[in-house]
Amino acid sequence: MYTLSIFPSLLSWNQLAPFLIRITVGITLAYFGYQNTRNKGQSSGSNSFTYGIVEIVIAAFLIVGLYTQLAALVNALILIIKLAAKAKGKALLTDGINYYILLLVMCLSLLVTGAGMFSLDLPL
Repeated sequence: MYTLSIFPSLLSWNQLAPFLIRITVGITLAYFGYQNTRNKGQSSGSNSFTYGIVEIVIAAFLIVGLYTQLAALVNALILIIKLAAKAKGKALLTDGINYYILLLVMCLSLLVTGAGMFSLDLPL
């Protein structure tokens, strides 16, 4: 059984969704990276200065839409490691971890859909 789309004219804008996800993840990562670099190496692990620089580089790639799938994959792997560490510490479904889960799902979506509109990546 098939159902009709309620708003079929919006289907022509299907490349707008990856663009919105890409920009949202990029801005969020840039903010997290900026916060980590402000610490100037005072903490270790996922809050270190080096990790902040990596987050800012990934954010830049996502915002401009360059190597989007690679940037999303690297960030997804980092988020999986962070989630595993939180699960080991029995803090998996706390308030702060929900952001990691949402970012992971958004990165996996970008990995599958690509960069969308207004990007430097070209689909093959």
